Amino acid sequence: MPERDDPETIGRRVQQLRRERGLTQRQVAEPAYTPAYISTLEAGRVRPSDEALRHLAERLGVGFEELATGRPARLATDLRLRLTEAQRTLATGEAEEAALLYAGLLEEAERHGLVEEQATALLGLGECGLDTGDIVAGREHFERAERVLADAPLTARVPALRGRAVAHYLAGELRYAVYLLESTLDELNRGGLHDPDALLLLYTGVIAPYMDMGAHARAAQAAEFALALAPQAGDPALVARMHRSVARTLLAEGRVAEADASLAKAAEMYRQLKIRTELANCHWMRGYVYAQNGDLERAESELRVAQDMLSAQRSALYSSQVAVELADVLHRRGRSDEAAELLHGVLGDLSSERGAVHAAAAHRLLGIISEDTRDTEAAEEHYVRALSLLERAGAAGDLADLCRLLGDLLRRGGRVEAALDAYRTGLGHRTAPGTTTLGPAPAQPPL
Repeated sequence: MPERDDPETIGRRVQQLRRERGLTQRQVAEPAYTPAYISTLEAGRVRPSDEALRHLAERLGVGFEELATGRPARLATDLRLRLTEAQRTLATGEAEEAALLYAGLLEEAERHGLVEEQATALLGLGECGLDTGDIVAGREHFERAERVLADAPLTARVPALRGRAVAHYLAGELRYAVYLLESTLDELNRGGLHDPDALLLLYTGVIAPYMDMGAHARAAQAAEFALALAPQAGDPALVARMHRSVARTLLAEGRVAEADASLAKAAEMYRQLKIRTELANCHWMRGYVYAQNGDLERAESELRVAQDMLSAQRSALYSSQVAVELADVLHRRGRSDEAAELLHGVLGDLSSERGAVHAAAAHRLLGIISEDTRDTEAAEEHYVRALSLLERAGAAGDLADLCRLLGDLLRRGGRVEAALDAYRTGLGHRTAPGTTTLGPAPAQPPL
């Protein structure tokens, strides 16, 4: 039973309900109580017993809980049902409509002091922010959810912490995203809080930033832990997300068929759950796997499906990121003009604070296209901008590839010292299938 309100609040509520119904204090009191008792109660000078509240609730025609707490009967249950509907709306890709539903539900939950429902609505608003590309708003909603759940166990706060980490990751703050996820994992493990769903959410979430940072061994270990936890998890959508994330580590290990099979599992689960945004992300990831493996025709097909789905769902940031990877495939298929047009069309949607790694990938590809047309000045400008974005984000997975491209360009122009600086910057970072945002760079020209 929720904690009841203080006597003054209950007294005012009884008085308001009595007056709305046109009843006297005597009519409400009889036959068990006196009008004087009702007068004292309405003034807030007495704390009514459960028995007295049940009597008053019956006379006033309301439920016991509504009289004691101000919350209409079945309010929490009704709110949870409507939150589930909002979640379904978001799953079908209608993020803007879902955001309106969540905002209304949040206001209602706040009005009635329903903490768990407030947090659920805020988490939904955070996911809507990520889907529509409003990363700052998304992060702020996740932060509010954490504050609302400040007194709850850590396992209850994990979805909000993971959401905040994803927002920082998309903003190009890879190290901070990893710090949030790792420190939460450490705290869970130290406290012996073995919650499979919470742990799976965190291990799955940390794989992508690990890969972008070049921490491939850590990514593989996180994937191993996630796979071990999956049979214990109760949320099938979470298991599907795990399969999608693990595919990248499998690809980096050269296990292309297993990566593709993992994505096929995830896609089938998302189809059954009718989660369109995540299904689009599966097509995106399969396109990435095929591009890394040199199967460009299938890569283009999958990436186009992903982009069409994400564009229809108005997922602006994700759609722009897919466009960069599609442009890479088009360039490698000999359609550089089409690729450049696509990149120029989406580059305005990407920046150091919004999709930084893909913003760098777009500049890298425009640099390669400029080199193809012998516009070395434009190529260098694009490579330098890409390098700045990657260094700021800490995306070591792409740095080695880019530093080699820039170093080769500078060396061919006779700027040996500058070329050596670029090569040194890239030293120590590994470039292998599955570790870079885009497919392999062109083969190194003969010296």
